[in-house]
Amino acid sequence: MCLAVPGKGLKIYEENGLRMGRIDYAGAENAACLSCVPEAAVGRYVIVHAGFALQVLDEDEAAATLRTLTELNALIDEDDDAGPAGDRP
Repeated sequence: MCLAVPGKGLKIYEENGLRMGRIDYAGAENAACLSCVPEAAVGRYVIVHAGFALQVLDEDEAAATLRTLTELNALIDEDDDAGPAGDRP
């Protein structure tokens, strides 16, 4: 499964001729290429997939997406705790 995850821009810089950014994904930082979203700026949220920022989104949209991902993760954890499907009543 592939997910595009929202993150907040911390720093913008150029690397090998590409516009890049340091992105904060709820406490985890990583680099992303910003060439497809020239409107990205420090403090703004972007959706990143496979190292490429695909879209700029506002803080409310980012918060809603992060809540949904957190809820999904909790459901996956509950499912893992329940054991294999064949062992369930």
